[in-house]
Amino acid sequence: MPNRAVRHPNGAILQTHLGEIPLVARGKVRDIYDLGDHLLLVTTDRLSAFDCVLPTPIPDKGCVLNQMSVFWFERFAGVARNHLVSADFSDFPGILHPYRDQVEGRAMLVRKAAMFSVECVARGYLSGSGWKEYRAGRSICGIALPPGLEESGRLPEAIFTPATKAQTGHDINVSFEEATQLVPAGYLRQLRDLTLRIYKEAAAYAEQRGILIADTKFEFGLIDGEIVLADEVLTPDSSRFWPRDEWRPGGPQASYDKQYVRDYLETLDWDKTDPAPPLPSEVAEKTSAKYREAFRLLTGVAF
Repeated sequence: MPNRAVRHPNGAILQTHLGEIPLVARGKVRDIYDLGDHLLLVTTDRLSAFDCVLPTPIPDKGCVLNQMSVFWFERFAGVARNHLVSADFSDFPGILHPYRDQVEGRAMLVRKAAMFSVECVARGYLSGSGWKEYRAGRSICGIALPPGLEESGRLPEAIFTPATKAQTGHDINVSFEEATQLVPAGYLRQLRDLTLRIYKEAAAYAEQRGILIADTKFEFGLIDGEIVLADEVLTPDSSRFWPRDEWRPGGPQASYDKQYVRDYLETLDWDKTDPAPPLPSEVAEKTSAKYREAFRLLTGVAF
């Protein structure tokens, strides 16, 4: 196995290769390695849109996502346990030291967890698949909503809308009752309550920092029988981040997430199947700038 990352001409990392360290999975964005009692989650610069991984990665994206998740894990440590052991390279085992250029700043050492098989989605605004469902039947995931709501409008209150985890293709929105076929009802109620609490607190904080979190998805698992927050948390990949001062209900919004890339791809003659088209350098760089700006606003630290 090669020991060097696969890099795009723009310098961004498409794939990591950590020698003989076992690769568990290579997802749309993360490369996951088995370190025995722990996993190493390495966030690459890959970007997916319309369920296709684009051939053009986004510079700095992996580091932004990784460090933003660490920020939120630490912020909500008193609300929910999480699986993070450390994101500090100096704490990583010696076996990783030869691969510093591939993992430092973009990797987390985490405890292994038995993951729940639902995406825990919180929505505070009406957008995306939620807007489509509302237009079709004035409800989302079986939750009835009042008439007359606008696209991108604020919901009367935040709602929990679980979704199945799809290995390929889109996640599928399901009702709470349908989700109990995947997760026991007792656990699902706890996941709902944690999802809404974290979302509401994060949304209130972010709004003060100039960002509206329209919706987001969390993943949870079990470690020693206790629910833990896992994977990524409140990033531009797992959330819709809108500039607060530019919010105008009634249509699509400007964003700090990959919606900018989706909008560009919609202008192309592409059927949204693999292989995905490359991005112009200016689109990749502007997307990188959006991710870095979201990090600065939320954490107060320039990236």
